[in-house]
Amino acid sequence: MAFPERAYTVGQMTFAATILTLYPEMFPGPLGHSIAGRALADAKWACETVQIRDFATDKHRTVDDTPAGGGAGMVLKCDVLARALDSVQQTDELRSSRVKSRDSDLAPGEGVSTSLDTNGEGVARPILAMTPRGRPITQARIRELAEGPGVIILCGRFEGFDERLFEARPEIEQVSLADIVLSGGEMAALTILDACIRLLPGVMGATSSGDDESFEQSLIEYPHYTRPQEWEGRTIPEVLRSGDHAKIAAWRKLQSESDTRLRRPDLWERHEGARVQPASGARRKDKERRP
Repeated sequence: MAFPERAYTVGQMTFAATILTLYPEMFPGPLGHSIAGRALADAKWACETVQIRDFATDKHRTVDDTPAGGGAGMVLKCDVLARALDSVQQTDELRSSRVKSRDSDLAPGEGVSTSLDTNGEGVARPILAMTPRGRPITQARIRELAEGPGVIILCGRFEGFDERLFEARPEIEQVSLADIVLSGGEMAALTILDACIRLLPGVMGATSSGDDESFEQSLIEYPHYTRPQEWEGRTIPEVLRSGDHAKIAAWRKLQSESDTRLRRPDLWERHEGARVQPASGARRKDKERRP
């Protein structure tokens, strides 16, 4: 499945996602529905899949082999994966050159902005490899990806990737979804794409919609309530019914901090470190200024 032609003709930047996988039929999958589906229909993002088997050279289209040194399972072959990835990057370069050539014939200000051109700057898309050996993805990294031209995702299978792929292509970022093992990288890729897509301009509506969500401030979000006011003997906290916005904000902040401290001590430690660091830095600068 290739990018639709309109992904290169819309008058705004389109977030372009290319997924290298053994199961291209899994995409866009759930991302073709709800918020992400509407954004796809509106060309706010584009989805392309690449079948890794197409880059195997033998008649059986072999993409894996037994692990060196023995052991269970199979390992994805580095030569096949490299050919697949190189083809995507070469296509990116050709598309970018085509757009630049077309735009050079237009009057100033008439050129279009596409995901593979980024207003003529030619910013390369990040390459993620989904593997439990990778660095856990964070909301901060998701925001960085969403602000860029798009992403190329390699979906692992079996026992994983031949390590030489990462040695030969150091630009590949090894990423893990969580401390869990999935049957393949496709579900993790869908999750990461969903997290990116909802942050694209115009997708969620109000630009501040995601500002208070979990992880945005290294905290989990405060608890939510809605009608009915009383349910099974439990009522909505009085402060949320008070109409006092300052008190509501303070209550939510307290709940967010309390729940983070209890449920995610790792996040709480990071949050506290971020608060303490500027203060300690200011003290150091103050000492340096003193005679």
